[in-house]
Amino acid sequence: MPTETTPSTAPRPLKLAAAVVAGEGLVLAVLGIVEAITVDSDRLLLGVSTAAFLLMYGGGLLFVARGLYRTSSWSRGPAVFAQLIQLFMAYSFWGGGTKPVSVILAVAAIAVLVSIFQKVSMEALTDDPTKDHPVL
Repeated sequence: MPTETTPSTAPRPLKLAAAVVAGEGLVLAVLGIVEAITVDSDRLLLGVSTAAFLLMYGGGLLFVARGLYRTSSWSRGPAVFAQLIQLFMAYSFWGGGTKPVSVILAVAAIAVLVSIFQKVSMEALTDDPTKDHPVL
């Protein structure tokens, strides 16, 4: 299995986006594990399916964050899509006692979107077939 020993050539904004997306993925994975541990027998199917979804989504975001850090062009689309979903989630949490959650979600999503759409990040993520092969 090939490994990459050279440091990332990603520009600083893209590294920031990768770090935030990785953080989001870790939070979702932890939430999935907590959901799996605390599943109640009264809602077994709902708890297991929620835990599986959170773990898969978190793992997917970690994979996308790795792609952003490696400047793989395939990672831009899923990263942008996930942040747009997160902005809609932030809007749905607005109001009542969940305003801080809403603000955190929105700030993280906007930071990633701004970082990805900066000129230096867009240039780094241009489609280059020689470097665009996901290596697990």
